[in-house]
Amino acid sequence: MTMQFGVVTLLPEMLDALKHGITGRAMQAGIIKVACFNPRDEVHNVHRTVDDRPYGGGPGMVMQAPPLADSVKRAKAELGEKCSAKVIYVSPKGRCLTQAAIQNLAASEALILVAGRYEGVDERFIESHVDEVWSIGDYVLSGGELAVMVMIDAITRLLPGSLGDPDSTSEESFTQGVLEYPHYTRPAVYENRPVPEVLLSGDHKMINEWRRQQALGQTWLHRPDLLATIDLTPQENALLQAFKAAYKNADKGSR
Repeated sequence: MTMQFGVVTLLPEMLDALKHGITGRAMQAGIIKVACFNPRDEVHNVHRTVDDRPYGGGPGMVMQAPPLADSVKRAKAELGEKCSAKVIYVSPKGRCLTQAAIQNLAASEALILVAGRYEGVDERFIESHVDEVWSIGDYVLSGGELAVMVMIDAITRLLPGSLGDPDSTSEESFTQGVLEYPHYTRPAVYENRPVPEVLLSGDHKMINEWRRQQALGQTWLHRPDLLATIDLTPQENALLQAFKAAYKNADKGSR
């Protein structure tokens, strides 16, 4: 089944970037379909204006509700009446997007993603036509198109057939609640830094244990907040404590 994305955007040409890489191959294989709907096509004034000054004063312009609402209606009609498409607005005010959220969205039949511009969109559009509001991070972009492309890319990776190896996503960062372990490839020695011996041992049990330890250790170093959300087994806790001890000893040795 093809997953459909309807994107409401004033700059549909930006979405051409999705025609490359994994998302591009997914399009060619019929795994996903991306259709853009420009709010300017829903207005009939000479300048195709879709924004206006904010009530109450203030800087910038605000996208008007009617053109956005009409674009969403057109998107739903094109996706099909029987298709239950969730409408998502991307905004810094939304819930922070996580891998768990992406996994839930990937189970959808279709999504309509609304990319805002200027100072934002009329709140009444959000109240009447948007099902969910998501943010890709605590920072501000010039528009929602980049955030929409991030969401489409992340979702596409989880769809069957989009990746050459179906197991590729199983050990990626956040999939198991922790960051991914470090990777190495040829040459075996680079700038006097050798590949960890365990990876050359051929002992897959030891390699899997090392990778799990490294994943826990990298999470402790860079995203300790994630560790607070998962229950470690006694074995995993022992691996993490050993990583911490080795890290602290290495730090002392470098002084």
